[in-house]
Amino acid sequence: MSEVIDRPKVGQLHTAVIDGSRQEAYLPTPCLQNHAAFLHEIDNGDLLCAWFGGTQEGVPDISIHVARLKKGGTQWSNPVKLSDDTTRSEQNPVLFTAPDGALWLLYTAQLSGHQNTAIIRHRISHDGGETWSKTKDLFEMPGIFIRQPPVFTPDGNWVLPIFLCRVAEGERWTGNDDISAVMVSKDAGRSWHQHDVPKSVGCVHMNIQALKDGSFIALYRSRWADNIYLSRSKDAIHWSEPEPTELPNNNSSIQFTCLDNGHLALVYNHRRADPNAERRTSLYDDIEDSEDHGELVDQTSKADKSAFWGAPRAPMTLAISTDGGRSWPIRRDLEIGDGYCMTNNSVDKKNREYSYPTIIQGQDGKLHIAFTYFRQRIKYVRVRETWAYN
Repeated sequence: MSEVIDRPKVGQLHTAVIDGSRQEAYLPTPCLQNHAAFLHEIDNGDLLCAWFGGTQEGVPDISIHVARLKKGGTQWSNPVKLSDDTTRSEQNPVLFTAPDGALWLLYTAQLSGHQNTAIIRHRISHDGGETWSKTKDLFEMPGIFIRQPPVFTPDGNWVLPIFLCRVAEGERWTGNDDISAVMVSKDAGRSWHQHDVPKSVGCVHMNIQALKDGSFIALYRSRWADNIYLSRSKDAIHWSEPEPTELPNNNSSIQFTCLDNGHLALVYNHRRADPNAERRTSLYDDIEDSEDHGELVDQTSKADKSAFWGAPRAPMTLAISTDGGRSWPIRRDLEIGDGYCMTNNSVDKKNREYSYPTIIQGQDGKLHIAFTYFRQRIKYVRVRETWAYN
């Protein structure tokens, strides 16, 4: 008689069957596709996870959802939908607590697969995410995209990393001319001014962290699917030119955080593109263009390179740097697989990627990580830093 194994219910935090040193859960969701998780711990110790869900990225039914794991709890809540524009695909949520204690939600809203039409919207909560203000646009200029949280400098600046999805007239966006920049506010988010990162074509998803010495470091996703890139700054506003690190990148998102002990913890796909492998035309080449933009041609390549789409999104790896990002010798895979992502299709369950990770260090000192699992679910994992050393 075979042994019956009790499976944890959806959203229940439990010890992993094959690894007793990690806890994990699949977050509840009503959506076929779930992607781009973002974790944030609020002051009372509750953990919030935001992501976008719907039918498929770029489709107007994609909306922002947020679930909660209460401090000391073991069950993630059912998510609450916090956006619902039936004309735009709402993506890439970012949560942060402002210096005055208000909780902010930022996200993008675009027409179909045209990231150059994206606008940034926001909502604010003054009760830890229980209720929210009305949705407002944060920036008027289209084509601004976000993925990472702001930093708050000692002199009172809010510095939000962005990337610009630039196209020439008549072109369809494919990511060939994206650059990074920071939006800076000196008045607590009421007004902003832009500072471009020099020579950053192809470097996106800029993720800024403050180091223990008071300086700042940024890591970038590469549209060329070659390496993770890095630049440094003394004030978080003026940056050095991005330079490749030793770590690979597959044109998929990354995120890192500075730990209490000064180490850096990074989650990413330890994978770069094989130039001879199959590739996609763009991120949105398998959805019908539902917006009337006339006859568009694919975007011309910039800097003698073109964006590489379709590189496998696996494994999902945790890496540690003990020298301020100069080297990353400590690495351990959270998930392994073939990472197939030549399609974003979740209806037919064709996609097998682990992607778009998010990582924070909680008040408990542990690393809290979440990421896309086959574009069907968001997986949450909790480990200690020492887990990566085994």
